[in-house]
Parts: sequence; structure tokens; C-alpha cells
Amino acid sequence: MAVAYIIDAVRSPRGRGKMGKGALSVVHPQELLAQTLNELAARTAIDKSEVDDVVAGCVSQAGEQGGDIARSAVLTAGWPIEVTGVSLNRYCGSGLQAVNFTAMGVMSGMQKLVVGGGVESMSRVPMGSDGSGLDGNNPHLRRRHFQVPQGISADLIATLEGFSREEIDRFALRSQQLAAQAIKEGRFNRSLFPVINPDTNEVVLEADEYPRPSTTLEALAALEPAFVALGATPVGSNGETVDELVLRKYPQAGEVRHVHTAGNSSGIVDGAAAVLIASEEYVRAHGLKARAKVTAMATAGAEPMIMLTAPTPASQKALAQRRMTASDIDLWEINEAFATVPMQTMRNLGVDPDRVNVNGGAIALGHPLGATGAVLLGTALDELERRGLATALITLCIGGGQGIATIIERI
Repeated sequence: MAVAYIIDAVRSPRGRGKMGKGALSVVHPQELLAQTLNELAARTAIDKSEVDDVVAGCVSQAGEQGGDIARSAVLTAGWPIEVTGVSLNRYCGSGLQAVNFTAMGVMSGMQKLVVGGGVESMSRVPMGSDGSGLDGNNPHLRRRHFQVPQGISADLIATLEGFSREEIDRFALRSQQLAAQAIKEGRFNRSLFPVINPDTNEVVLEADEYPRPSTTLEALAALEPAFVALGATPVGSNGETVDELVLRKYPQAGEVRHVHTAGNSSGIVDGAAAVLIASEEYVRAHGLKARAKVTAMATAGAEPMIMLTAPTPASQKALAQRRMTASDIDLWEINEAFATVPMQTMRNLGVDPDRVNVNGGAIALGHPLGATGAVLLGTALDELERRGLATALITLCIGGGQGIATIIERI
């Protein structure tokens, strides 16, 4: 099988995902992805006309993110009209899935130069804008698999795992502290580029906007649980609440302890990322310098109500492809959709916490849904190079009870 080389990875800063309050809320999502594509092309000096395809993850594909945002971004960027684009939605795993699909295209021999990434403007196109929910409002599916809001799933995992509110808050504090240190030391600088308002030609954001470096454990402890009201919402035909339906499925929990807050869950932000993947033949023919290669890719499904547990089996499948164990991986990026996700994944796989999210994660930096997977891959690659290490595994939980994992190896 051919090798899929990672030539470079870039990302925008992450802006607060609130209209009028976040710096990137003035930038159309097509424009945000277009600037990302142009930054990637400029850094690698590729002939854009030779790009076989642009694959972009985007979760809320409605309004300004509706249609085929990848193709629209290619045109917005001024790339040759011959360059195609396709958008995809695997919920929070969309950005990484986009990169994986590009790697698959190169490894199959069908493509030679491809861009994978993603975009999400959560300020301009809020979550749920497509109106579909997790089940497309299909009552037949709902009777077979009742999918609760993800915050409830996170609280259920915490209850079953015995994670206390203090443990979860301490993990969130760690994320803020590590992100603050990474920003102070400029660890994200290689991948970042400044975003410009195309109407004024002025830079609107050049550094991540969401982190709160002054966060304390006391401040986190003072926050109210975010999903109590959702858990008490009647949804069953006989008036059962969300929590009661969860406990009917998971009676061993005894109760659903609501421990997740705005402070220990991922932040709502805007952002975009792009990764350039090339074949060995193309690399040699054009004198490109590869930074890493994609060596394993996997997805896995899990029970849809608990929903967020599949990073474990997805990671196991990816590791098995390489005949590796968790201890063989130098660095891990486990998306912090909620604090319980990396906490449970580390416990399940026996991963050393000192190898996980070493520059903080989505709790501190935010989670631009369709872009995050590509962001995390770039973050892992930069840190492998900074530390002189070899391998990283990137994994995310996904709506509907899925997980995705990718292993990269530094050149």
C-alpha cells in the first residue's frame, strides 16, 4: 500500500463562538476556510491546480455553511475552478475524517495531492441550525435508540466511572493551565495564521481567544451543573424524563449525577484547519519535505445513548493495525468534548496522563466542531517535532455513539 505523507498543517486561531462577541464572527465561514486553504498553499508552495480534491468537515451544514462549503471555499480562495471540493459530516470527528479520507485516497493510489480539514462558525451558524438533531426527528429510530443530549451522556459516564465533580474540575483546570503554558511558549505558532476581515483587510484574530488562564479550582467549583434541567425534561410517552429514560437503560447507575458545567466541557468557538497530504511519488517529483505520515485509521461504534465511549475501541482498532499498544504512543490528543471523555479513555487504555493533551484541549481552547480533528492532528505533529518524539494518536468521541482515531508517525 502506498504511503500518505503529511506535508503541512495549518489552522486559524479559535474565536469565541458568539455573534458580536467573538472576533471571528465577522468572517463568513466560507472565507474562514478559504483563508486557511490559501495559507496552506502559500506555506507549501504547491501548484494549486494539481490538488485532486479538498475534503472539509462541517457539522452544522445549514445557512452560510449549507451546500458544499468545501467547493465554495475553493472558489472563495481563488483556486483554479478545476479543483473540486466535498464536505462531510461525522459530527465531532468530521475534521479528522476529512484528513483520513484524503490519506485513503493517496494510499489507494487514486490521488496524489489532497487537502483535508474542516471549518465551523459556531457564532454565525449555531449548533442545531440544521434542525435535525441526532436522529433526524425520526420517531421509529427514536424508539429503537433514544439518543439523549451529549451532556447527559457525559454525566452518565461520570456516574458509572465514579468520577467526582472535583476530579472533573481538576482535569478542566489542567487543560487551562497547560494551554496557558503552551501559548506563553509559542507552541501553537507554527500552525497558526492571522485571520483577516475581507471587508476591511484588517487582522481580526491572530491568537486563540477562548482560554481563561486565570481559572481557579474554586471558580470552577462555583459553576452550576449545566444539564440538570435537560435531565428533568419530560420526553417519554408516559411522561418519563430524560434522566429516567437513561436509568431505565443503565439501572446500575442508580442516578445520573450532573457534574459537567460550562467550565469542564468544551468551549463553543469558530475555527478552521487544513492538512496537505501527498503521495511518495508526488513528494519526490516536486521536492516537497514531508513532516509525517499517516500510518493507521479507524472508526468504531458504541451504544448510542451513552454515546461518548467509542474513542476507546477506535483507538484499539488503530493500534491493532500497527500491532502497537497504548504505551507505544508518545503523545495522545483525546478531544475534550467533556472532561469525562479523555478521563475514561485514559483509564480504559492505561494511558499515562503526562502523554495526553500536553498543550491543553478543547475545554480551554474550544471545539470548532467540524475542524477540531484536523486541528488536533496539527497540534500533535507540532508537539512531536518540538519534543523530538515519533508517534501520536488522535481520537475524538462522536455523536450517535461513534469514535475515530488516527496514528501519525513523524518523519
